[in-house]
Amino acid sequence: MTSPGAPEQGCPIRVEHDRRRRQFTVRLNGCHDRAVLLYEYVGKRIVDLQHTEVPDAYRGRGIAKHLAKAALDFVVEEDLRAHVTCWYIQKFVKENPLPQYLERLQP
Repeated sequence: MTSPGAPEQGCPIRVEHDRRRRQFTVRLNGCHDRAVLLYEYVGKRIVDLQHTEVPDAYRGRGIAKHLAKAALDFVVEEDLRAHVTCWYIQKFVKENPLPQYLERLQP
């Protein structure tokens, strides 16, 4: 039995990108809860990956990992550079040191 508010088992995690609001989101439990990764343009071709937040009830399920991957893939696909303020994305890059990610990071 799943706890109230738990995403359905086997339901794929779908990351949505809202370019206008500069955020990646994953809807949890229908529309009521969501996990979010915020970014900001700090230069013409530079984004600052600022903050990742997953509600307490959903932590430890790999949701932030999906957000981090989507954000970094966006940086690669759009040929941007990234400054990483968010500690979780820094951790994600250390655990997934793919060349296409590493070459786009600002010191």
